[in-house]
Amino acid sequence: MQRLIRTLHEGGYSCVVRNGAEIRTCSRRGVADLYRLLKHDPAFLEGASVADKVVGKAAAALLAAGKVRRLHADTISTPALELLRRAGIETTYEREVDHIVDRTQTGWCPLELRCRDARTAEECLPRIEAFMKALGAQTQAV
Repeated sequence: MQRLIRTLHEGGYSCVVRNGAEIRTCSRRGVADLYRLLKHDPAFLEGASVADKVVGKAAAALLAAGKVRRLHADTISTPALELLRRAGIETTYEREVDHIVDRTQTGWCPLELRCRDARTAEECLPRIEAFMKALGAQTQAV
């Protein structure tokens, strides 16, 4: 896990995923890369180790749905941490916050807000899907 964390920070990535010997790096903001991985290569997520800079509830839902084995986050929201614990994902982090803020630092992250009252990953997924479609997110494989 330390190698993934080092790669995350030294490479300036948003997320690093390792499954077996293969490592994939993510650079998009938000959950776009995790969303694409879950949609197009869910087998790569299953049992994977992930290092991520910021994990809100939507990212946690994608990781849980992908059956990730363990996660390290620089920053994680309390709702994300609760969801990951219920999913049985081994989770370490540097800083826990009440919620993830938006990019302008003026309010809640839109996906954190959309997923706020969902209890499970399965309840979050349609909300994430609708958000990504509204953004016109590309869903091609990473």
